[in-house]
Amino acid sequence: MRILLSNDDSVFAKGIQVLHQALAQEHEVTVIAPDRNCSGASNALSLHQPLRIQQLDNGFYSVNGTPSDCVHLGVNRFMQQEPDLVVSGINHGANLGDDVIYSGTVAAATEGRYMGLPAIAVSLASHDGEHFETAAKVVLDIIAKLQLHPLPANQILNVNVPDVPYEALAGIKVTRQGRRHRAEGMQQSQDPFGRTIFWYGPAGAEQDASEGTDFHAISQGYCSVTPLDVDMTAHRSLDEMQDWLNR
Repeated sequence: MRILLSNDDSVFAKGIQVLHQALAQEHEVTVIAPDRNCSGASNALSLHQPLRIQQLDNGFYSVNGTPSDCVHLGVNRFMQQEPDLVVSGINHGANLGDDVIYSGTVAAATEGRYMGLPAIAVSLASHDGEHFETAAKVVLDIIAKLQLHPLPANQILNVNVPDVPYEALAGIKVTRQGRRHRAEGMQQSQDPFGRTIFWYGPAGAEQDASEGTDFHAISQGYCSVTPLDVDMTAHRSLDEMQDWLNR
């Protein structure tokens, strides 16, 4: 299988290196990833600067753009043959609940699906992760299953893996997104020149981490697999909205 591998932590991140090593044992893998950390980039595209791609000594390709740029460039222009699958990760830190709206890791997978390809986003639920090989093996397991049970045309998989040895996983659970409380306030300070600057505060605490959510699965030692629909239409509201608009 031909796989386009990207991420949002940069082409130099440990997570993408471990995942490439695992995938390349069974598949043909091309790595195209940002030249810097793009965490929180979401689905941003670089519309006001040219994109440049450079091959590194290890064969990976570095792009001066966002995760979505990398996937779009790889599929639409750079790769000689279209990939069969887009994989994004392994992210350093979880992408649970509301995080997926901001995640560059999830965005890279979404971009692949927008281009008509099945896609997986995978994250290790620890910023100082030790067991990236666990997440890599989970991805291999899922890819094997996808070959027998393809994803629906409008979905990607958001996979979060506890930072434990593979043998210590409690299992794999299909989950729904949990929810966070509102994020904490912006942090105000000053730069060396005395000018006011702002930093984002910590993410909000878990609001809905009940059984069945991705938060709950991770807390219980399970790998969380959440199917995400890239069509954001609120289909259940269409008839009701048409009714009140007609009044």
